[in-house]
This record gives sequence, C-alpha cells and structure tokens, in this order.
Amino acid sequence: MSEPHLLEVCVDSPAGLLAAVGSGAGRIELCAALALSGLTPSPGLMALAARQACPSFAMIRPRPGDFVYSPADVDVMRGDIDAARGAGLAGVVLGASRPLGDLDEEVLSRLVEHAAGLGLTLHRAFDLVPDFEIALERAVALGFQRVLTSGGKPTAVLGAAQIADLVIQARGRIAIMAGSGLDAGNVAAFVRRTGVREVHASCGGPTPASGGERAQALGFVSSHLRDTRAESVAAMIRALEAL
Repeated sequence: MSEPHLLEVCVDSPAGLLAAVGSGAGRIELCAALALSGLTPSPGLMALAARQACPSFAMIRPRPGDFVYSPADVDVMRGDIDAARGAGLAGVVLGASRPLGDLDEEVLSRLVEHAAGLGLTLHRAFDLVPDFEIALERAVALGFQRVLTSGGKPTAVLGAAQIADLVIQARGRIAIMAGSGLDAGNVAAFVRRTGVREVHASCGGPTPASGGERAQALGFVSSHLRDTRAESVAAMIRALEAL
C-alpha cells in the first residue's frame, strides 16, 4: 500500500492552529502574518503548537520582503531557530536567496547547521531560482527534507509541469511539497498529474471583523481578515483520502 498523502496547513493564529489540528492536518506550518506571506511566529504561538499532537514547523522569516538577508537578519533567524527548538517544535521552514534569485548556500548552510536536530523545509524562495534542477540538488546536499514550491508560477496548478519534473528528479531523496492555490476542488487532479505526496494550503476563508467601526476606522482591524477554516481543511483531506 502506498504512503498516504499529507496535507500541511499554514496558520497564523491560535484559532487557525486549533482548527487545522482538530480537522486532521498532517503537519502545521506555523507563521505570523500570512497576509505578508508568513513571518516568524510568536513564542506563545510556538508553545501552543508544541502542545498539539500534530507536528509543527515554524516559519523562520524575520521581516517581510525578499529573502536576501543581512548579517543582522541571519542573527535574528538563528535566535528564532533557538526559540522553535526551545518550544519543542518538530522543525523549521527556511529560505535565503542571492540578489539574482539563486539559493544563498552560505547563509542556508549556517542556518541548517544551527537547526541541527530539527526537521527542515526549504520554503518558496526556491521558486525564485533561475535553474530548478541545480537548485534541487543543492537543497538535497544542504540536508533539507522537503521543498515547498509552486513550480515557479503564481499557483501550483500553473506550475504543475515543473513540479512533476521535480518529483521525478527527486527520486525520493527529498519530498516535493506543492503549494499555492490548491484547494479541495483541484487537489486530487493536481496530485494525479504531478505525483506529489505532500501538499500545502492555508485552507483560509473570510473572518468577520470584530471590535466595532471605531477599531476599523483607527486601522486596528482590517475588513479583509482571513483565517483557517476547519471545514476547508476537512474537505481537502477527504479529497486526498479518496485518491
């Protein structure tokens, strides 16, 4: 019997974390500020995630923007890796680029070494590389367990051909986890096309704004809030289980 498909859910709030875990997510990518594509989560959220049965990997991203990191950025990232380890999380999610998009092997090597003993995911900084074949071999050599990718396209569906090629190249040495734009309606066809065993999604939906009109007027509360929805997680898992 083949290994079951795994759904990793990215979350950025206590409610989202508990919704994903309670609905059967196979792994959590723990973040702050998903509206900014994910930043390092707070120590309190790390502690809550560590108490759940589902393994959580903390995003290690010290600021919004690109993945070209200064020495000060790297120092902060090392401290955040220490926080994830100290909280008892299963792993961390890393990425670092050079100005033209190549993986910054020097920075990544230092971070990977600092994360010894933790699980390792290379995040979508991978999607910026000029040569996917070379970058995947570098990710393997650095010691990553998986790469999160949309195949270099805005969504994984658009990047499906590249993702399928990466799965073939990986030959089981490293997992190819597809993410961006996947949901219960398209994930089964996507998995059949590409051969991936792991998929990544926010499973998010609109969340009613709270705090009243004054809180919104002062900019404390956005009218476009989103959070992980238990029913979306469950629907995506059912689609994967039916494969």
